[in-house]
Amino acid sequence: MAVTLIWKVKEQPEISDAIVAYDPATLERLPVSKRDVEDKFRALGNTRAARIVHAMPERGGALDPDAVDRLLVTVHCEMQRMSEEFQHGRRVFGLLSPLLKAVGETRMGPRLRVVDLGCGTGFVLRWLAAHARFGQEVELVGADYNAALVREAQRLAREESLDCKFVVANAFRLEEPADIFITTGVIHHFRGEALTHLFRQQEEARASAFLHFDFQPSPFAPIGSWLFHCLRMRQPLARHDGVLSAVRAHTAQRLLAAAREGAPDFQVSMCGTRLWGTPIPRAFHALVGARPRVWDAFVAALGRRASSLSSRERVSTRAASREMNADSLETNGANPTEAARRWAT
Repeated sequence: MAVTLIWKVKEQPEISDAIVAYDPATLERLPVSKRDVEDKFRALGNTRAARIVHAMPERGGALDPDAVDRLLVTVHCEMQRMSEEFQHGRRVFGLLSPLLKAVGETRMGPRLRVVDLGCGTGFVLRWLAAHARFGQEVELVGADYNAALVREAQRLAREESLDCKFVVANAFRLEEPADIFITTGVIHHFRGEALTHLFRQQEEARASAFLHFDFQPSPFAPIGSWLFHCLRMRQPLARHDGVLSAVRAHTAQRLLAAAREGAPDFQVSMCGTRLWGTPIPRAFHALVGARPRVWDAFVAALGRRASSLSSRERVSTRAASREMNADSLETNGANPTEAARRWAT
């Protein structure tokens, strides 16, 4: 029942996107009307989301920002458990390591900078700092708009004595720019032109490469996500948004089309879409992109694993065009770039 409902309301924001707002220029937290959010979800036919929002504390008609932050930190803790069980840190390392090697061969400078855009509580960077042993040659920086999530990431990094940094910032406006941008579970929040703009910003930032992990859509993804979240997640928001994330995830065709349009100077490919070389799709797929001077070195550094790259050149451009048009028709009553404001502008 829940899966059917969410499938019907695919083109709408997740609750976590709707309950926070920031000024894109100053990153100042903006008040969010509780009634407006409830009404928005009811208008979209998603009464379950409306009920979840209705249960949240309010302050003067606006959602209580402290209560929202506590909830989001709890949800991210539950998300970390999922990442640990799926060994996501190891997967990121498997592609980031050869990418760093390739960038290092083509760039002069004391350190390579990896920036995790929309880092949340920083699981990926903390895992890399604990296990990858990059040393002083690599700087790990996480950027997020939500100060509460960043504070939690900083606290955990201190407790674990990890060499990584987390900041409340726009990832594209850092004083020291990124050599490589990475994300996990972020890019499906960007819809329509906002997705293309995300890749355009990475090109304009003069990054050498990017690596984006997100849910891989498949006929089995919604029901699989629903079962997993029912079993492993306690928070209603985590269950709701987790399933909706799997439903809203962009196909490989859509990601490649947006990346090629927004970052034409990058060579791009999907990677690791199948489980152990079988036809079984992975829960997550990865989009990797690099400047031409870096790409050949990256493929060489992958070695045998280069066979996992799949540029999907033979995919029908008509199918990709249909997806881009569908994205642009989103009519949830919000600005189409609203999701992007949480991560970048």
